[in-house]
Amino acid sequence: MPKSASAICKDAEMPVTSATARPNPDDLLVLLAVGRTGRYVSAAEELGINHTTISRRIAALEHALGGRVLTRGAGGWELTDLGREALAAAEAIESAVRSLTSTTTSLEGVVRMSATDGFSAYLAAPAVAAVQRTHPKLAVEIITATRRASLQRSSMDLEVVVGKPQVRRAEAIPLGDYTLGLYASHEYAAARGLPHSIEDLTAHPLVYFIDSILQVDDLDLAPSFAPTMRESITSTNVFVHVEATRAAAGLGLLPCFMADRHSDLIRVLPELVAVRLTYWLVSRAETLRRPEVTAIVDSLRREVRSRRTMLLGTPAPNSG
Repeated sequence: MPKSASAICKDAEMPVTSATARPNPDDLLVLLAVGRTGRYVSAAEELGINHTTISRRIAALEHALGGRVLTRGAGGWELTDLGREALAAAEAIESAVRSLTSTTTSLEGVVRMSATDGFSAYLAAPAVAAVQRTHPKLAVEIITATRRASLQRSSMDLEVVVGKPQVRRAEAIPLGDYTLGLYASHEYAAARGLPHSIEDLTAHPLVYFIDSILQVDDLDLAPSFAPTMRESITSTNVFVHVEATRAAAGLGLLPCFMADRHSDLIRVLPELVAVRLTYWLVSRAETLRRPEVTAIVDSLRREVRSRRTMLLGTPAPNSG
């Protein structure tokens, strides 16, 4: 009976024999796991074998091919030119094993992604759920984080970040734009009144991210329309921004697709304050070729396209 890719790799616990001119398919599948994660430990967890076996299998593969397939980079293990050639062969083996061991086209396995709080809740969650209705054996882990794209291509298969990332050995794909607007609660408006100009904003407190630890340049620049606004409640979590604004803590600079869900919030100066930002998806090229990852990426793109009006909020003049 044909083995699955995972079962083949578990046989890697057997001793590595002397090298031959033909690489061992098991070793190629180990390279595939390391190439996708950039880390021996993550590959070992995925394949259910230990770190030492990963190292021995890579060494055996390099012996068979007569050269290095991996090189140590600042962010983990990176494929060499020879490694990329070997990876293409490994992907062909994985595809063949999938076709032999599955009687259906159902996808399975684990996809790990990180994204901002709001994107995770309102875009990633429904996009993933749509895929899982067709592929119930596919598991997706979503880690929420507002940060730059990682320079260390770690155990995350996908990262969704704000602003165009500067990455090496990875693909950066624009998903779509969204708008930040200023919002106030009805309670705040009744007690403090609302500003009628940018100059009026200096008299109002701002609810936003913690300036001293914000890592995302585009988000850091967002409040530049009123740099003299004093801070009220600040947080690393955008859901805190929304709830603090609803609690009349100040004017919140909020994603429109989150704030517009609440009837107790009023958009403030929509013609003057409309900060347009872009969500980007980052991943290794070899990771994007995995069928289960491709399915998630395609669903994320569809979800973002279908929510374009919601993401952009109330159009402002000259917003494009």
